[in-house]
Amino acid sequence: MESKFKRSYRFAFRTSLLITMFVTLLVGVFLYRLMTPPWWAIPGIFICTYLFSFVVIQFRVQRFIYRRVKKIYDDLTLLESANLSQGAITTDMRTLTQEIDKFARDKKIEIETLKVREKYRKEFLGNVSHELKTPLFTVQGYIETLLDGADKDSKLRRKYLERASKGVERLGYIIKDLDMITKLEVGDLSLKTEVFDIVELVKNVFEMLEMKASKKKITLTFDMEYPNPVYVKADRERIQQVLVNLAVNSIKYGRVKGTTEVSIENLIKNKVIVRVTDNGEGISEEHLPRLFERFYRVDKSGSRKEGGSGLGLSIVKHIIEAHDEKIYVESEFDVGSEFSFTLEKAKTPKNTTINKGNEKVESPS
Repeated sequence: MESKFKRSYRFAFRTSLLITMFVTLLVGVFLYRLMTPPWWAIPGIFICTYLFSFVVIQFRVQRFIYRRVKKIYDDLTLLESANLSQGAITTDMRTLTQEIDKFARDKKIEIETLKVREKYRKEFLGNVSHELKTPLFTVQGYIETLLDGADKDSKLRRKYLERASKGVERLGYIIKDLDMITKLEVGDLSLKTEVFDIVELVKNVFEMLEMKASKKKITLTFDMEYPNPVYVKADRERIQQVLVNLAVNSIKYGRVKGTTEVSIENLIKNKVIVRVTDNGEGISEEHLPRLFERFYRVDKSGSRKEGGSGLGLSIVKHIIEAHDEKIYVESEFDVGSEFSFTLEKAKTPKNTTINKGNEKVESPS
C-alpha cells in the first residue's frame, strides 16, 4: 500500500524540550561551579541541545515508529476499513488510538449484527424446512399408500387423493407467500395506488369470511355504523389481503361465539387508522417483538392444525411498510388482541353522495 505520510511533530517537540531543559540545567550548574560562563553560553547550549534532540527524535519517529504505525494501517486496510484507508497516515498516537477504538467499536457492532442474522438465518431455514416437509410427507404418504394397492378401493382412493390435494394446496400457499414477501422486500412488487372506500372493502372481507367465521360462531362486525364512505389512497387488492389475513388470524385464534371488530378512526389530518380487534386467546408479551417474523408461531403445536402458510402476519407487515405506513399490535394473553395500521386519507371523489351526521369518522371533503 502506497500511503501518504502526515508527520506528527508533537512527540519530538515535547521530548526534545524535556531533554533540553534537563541538559541545560545540568550543564549550567556545572559551568557556574567551575567558572563564570559568557552570557550566550546557556542560551546556546539550550538551542543546540534542542535542535539536536529534535532532529534525532523526529528521525527516529519517521524510521522506527512510522514503520510500525504503517504496518497497523496496512493490517486494518486488509480488514477493509474504509475510514482508515482514507487520508494520510499520522504518527500521532492519540489520533491513531482514536481511529483504532472507532474501528474496534464498528467491528464489534458488525459482528453482533452478523451473529443476530446468522441466528435468524438458522431459525428461518429450520422453519422453512419444517413447514415444507409436513405437507410434503403427507402427500408422499398418501400417494405411496395408493401405489401399494389402496387405489383399488374407490372410496379410499378418493379420500386419500383429497387429502393429498390439501397437502399440495398448502405447499402452494407457502411458495406463493414466500414469493410475495421476496418481491416486497426487493421492491419488485409494484403497488397499484387508487382511491377507494375502506368501509366498503371491510364489508367485502366480512362477506368473504362469513362462512369461516360461522363455523366458530364468531361475529364479524364494525364498532359502529359507518353511513358515510371513508376514502383512502392505497393498493386496494393489497389492503384487502391485509384485512383478510388479520381477520382470518382473528377467527383462527378467536373464542367460540366471540367477535372480530373493525374500527376506522381519524388519526391526523391526512391519516386514518384501521383497527382489527378480537376477544380471542391473546398473545403473551414475550412473543410480540417477533410476531411479524416469517413462520414465527406463538403456539408451536396447535397453530399448525389450523393450516395456513405461517407467513400471514409477515406479509401484512411488508404490504403496510410498502405503503410507507405503520402497523401496530397490542395484546393481552387470555383477553384478546388488536392489530392496527395507518393509511393515507384521500379526497372524496366528485359526484359522491355523503350522509350528514355526527359520526366517528367523516369522509374527507
